[in-house]
Amino acid sequence: MLTIGIVLLVQHTTGSYGDAGAVAAVTGVSMALFAPQSGRLADRFGQRAVLIPGVLVHTAAVGALTALALAGAPLWVLFAAAVPTGASVPQVGPMVRARWAARLGGSRLMPTAAAFESVTDEFTFVVGPVLATALCTGVHPAAGLIAEAGLTLAGGLLFAAQRRTQPAFGGPGTGGRGTRTSALSVPGVRVLAVAFLGIGSVFGGMQVSLTAFTQEIGQPGMNGLLYGLFAAGNMLAGIAVGAIAWKSGPRRRMVAGYAGLAIAASLLWTAHSAVLLGGLGLVVGMFIAPALISGFTLVEPLVPASARTEAFTWLTGSVALGQAASVTVAGLLADTHGSTAGFLVPLAGTVLALVTLVVLRSRLVPRPHSRTVARGVGHRVPATVD
Repeated sequence: MLTIGIVLLVQHTTGSYGDAGAVAAVTGVSMALFAPQSGRLADRFGQRAVLIPGVLVHTAAVGALTALALAGAPLWVLFAAAVPTGASVPQVGPMVRARWAARLGGSRLMPTAAAFESVTDEFTFVVGPVLATALCTGVHPAAGLIAEAGLTLAGGLLFAAQRRTQPAFGGPGTGGRGTRTSALSVPGVRVLAVAFLGIGSVFGGMQVSLTAFTQEIGQPGMNGLLYGLFAAGNMLAGIAVGAIAWKSGPRRRMVAGYAGLAIAASLLWTAHSAVLLGGLGLVVGMFIAPALISGFTLVEPLVPASARTEAFTWLTGSVALGQAASVTVAGLLADTHGSTAGFLVPLAGTVLALVTLVVLRSRLVPRPHSRTVARGVGHRVPATVD
């Protein structure tokens, strides 16, 4: 809800998709830069210690950004307010995935757990844009952001209260202060981080381009519905991925998912009706889940338990960074050339990510008898990931 809420509010107050996309982009970049630091702190001090202050700061930051936008503040002021808004986004998704990995590490149930988590994520992508759009267009332009802040505060505090499932943190086995290094030191995590930029380009490009398209056809209320169809395809595919007993490994599934995603994204710019665009969006969404889930599944064998929360935040941060860049570029293209040009952004992002995966796919397979070092901790890789 955060990105689309910012886009709808700032576009309403400034009249520019480019300005709206730029403010949303600053939020996304800030989140991408600060999310891994949040993950490292959670690995070291525990998720609860990071979550509680995080959701409080985020709620206040969203309130400030909303008030400034409604007051007609200059664009640079909105940029300044967007920084703490993005930096304080609570990394609940990576924290949940770290909990699953701690419970099911090395188990064949791990891909199913990753799929389940993706489905619950995508449920929010189905409901969130529809709800945010309905609130912004039917109640008040700021209502979407206000709802996002309230839901984040309530959900974050409830999640922080779940102490029993919190992974172990700090203490023996996690490395001394002088030996801690980033999960990004694992080559496979770097490849995944680059690949996840492509997924972010789809999310951001679709959000802005669909908003511009529905404005062009005079039906802005359809924005949430069309984006909901895109997210519904993702959610349905996530259910299928979790239900199937795969014989191929997550690396091959990830490459195949990106190939399908690039092909489907190449058709978006050709759609000139809401019905066709909704159908194509559904298909694009169906290829997101295999790529996303297989990428998250690869983290468990690639990264030591003491650095997994950070690793997951690098991936979600990459999605946010890709989303931020694509929101900016798609917004500028929509302003100057219309929504059709904006749909070229997901195509470019997925093709670049696919090329990266194909060229560097060997780095996603840890050597069976090697030890991957992160944070100074030796870790024997337990399973094949091909």
